[in-house]
Amino acid sequence: MKTITQSINKAQTECNHLGIRLTDKRRNVLQLLLEAGEPLSAYDVVDRYKSSKGETLSAMSAYRMLDFLLQAQLAHKLETTNQYLACSHIACEHEHRIPQFLICDKCHNVTELGLHQRLVDELKSSISDTGFVLASQQLELHGLCNNCQTKQEKG
Repeated sequence: MKTITQSINKAQTECNHLGIRLTDKRRNVLQLLLEAGEPLSAYDVVDRYKSSKGETLSAMSAYRMLDFLLQAQLAHKLETTNQYLACSHIACEHEHRIPQFLICDKCHNVTELGLHQRLVDELKSSISDTGFVLASQQLELHGLCNNCQTKQEKG
C-alpha cells in the first residue's frame, strides 16, 4: 500500500506542476488502476468504482477520467486489448522512456519496460525509410510470461 500512496502523492505533485487538477474522482480511478495489478477495461473501472466507493460512475465519465490519466502520463492504454493500467513508473524519479509492454496471453500479466531513445530513433528511421508514418511509438508484445512457461513445462 505504501507504493500506491507514494504513486498517488507523486501524481498529485506532477499534476500541480503541470497546472492540471487531479480531482478526487480522477485520483480514485488512478488508485483503482494501481490496486488492480492487472489491466482493466473502462467497464471494469466502473464496476470496481461502484464496489469500492459505493458510488455510480458512468462509462462516459470513466472514459473521460482514463483519458485525463493518459494525457497526464499517469496511465497507459493497451491498444491490442483496449484496457488501461497505471504507469508503473509514476513514483520513479528518472525520466520516463517510451513504454513497451510484455503481455502474457495466458494469465494476462503485463510488464512495462522503457525503450531507450536510441532504439526508438533507429525504429523511426527504418520506418520512415518505407514512407510509413508512425502514429504511436508504444510497443505491445504478446507471449508467455516466465510463470506460465514454467507451468506449461510441468503440465
